[in-house]
Amino acid sequence: MQLTGHITPESLMSLEAYSKWRKAHKPEVIAHRKLRSVQLGEHINLQFESEMTIRYQIQEMLRIEKIFEEEGINGEIEAYAPLVPDGGNWKATMLIEYTDINERKRELARLIGVEDRLFIEVEGHARVYAIADEDLDRENDVKTSAVHFVRFELTPHMRASVKAGAAVKLGCDHTHYPAHMQIPLETLASLAGDLK
Repeated sequence: MQLTGHITPESLMSLEAYSKWRKAHKPEVIAHRKLRSVQLGEHINLQFESEMTIRYQIQEMLRIEKIFEEEGINGEIEAYAPLVPDGGNWKATMLIEYTDINERKRELARLIGVEDRLFIEVEGHARVYAIADEDLDRENDVKTSAVHFVRFELTPHMRASVKAGAAVKLGCDHTHYPAHMQIPLETLASLAGDLK
């Protein structure tokens, strides 16, 4: 899987080529995803996306759905490519995870707006709150969704601080889900690689 900085139909592998590549490289992608996964409290997981995770997602969708026509390929790219960070931000898939279905239903009702209360705090800088669900609204008056897509925009000074080794806190100040934690150093090193 070649990272090119821009996902196009021409930069994706054919279904046959991807099938061969997948057998040899799936463990690397899983390790990369695991490194970029941050658990915030007991029930929120943020999967920070990268070009590799999104390319893999697109290739997996093409494989599973057996999509090989241009229109279908372009549709998958349009759906997922906006989740690739652009050098000035971090983008993540936010998962609200409750195993018990009744507890999940109750908590999703209590957590309306939680996606807007997520923040990143780079050491020495003000908090940056998430910009959530730019593709479509994922909550209603009754409950929030268990999946959200969030973006954290970092100023040039914040990006320079991260690259220089500043600590970064991930947090949430929603009334019903107060939580914060330092992003682990290995994860932060991977995330710093997304920044220009």
